[in-house]
Amino acid sequence: MRILITAATSAQAQKVGIELHGNDILMGDHFALPSFMVAKGNMIKLPNPEELAYAHKMLTLCLDHHIETVYLFREKEISLLTEAALLFTEYGLKINANGLEIQ
Repeated sequence: MRILITAATSAQAQKVGIELHGNDILMGDHFALPSFMVAKGNMIKLPNPEELAYAHKMLTLCLDHHIETVYLFREKEISLLTEAALLFTEYGLKINANGLEIQ
């Protein structure tokens, strides 16, 4: 299963990444990431939640990268993708925020 974890540089995201060891994990953040982390190929730049089409850009990113589950850690991301949960569900994507799956 391919998993996207947001807030890549946060301790909470790193902890979940360790807990999910054994899965195909992609870490991402909309804040600047050090180039050496992105160069490894397991971290990506995410759309900014302040953008109007954030949910659609995240959906496209997930589909392009074959993501099945997204773990969210920033409040703005959680708020926006909770509103778009039905759209993600229609594409077979799961959203997890604060340890709970959003449907």
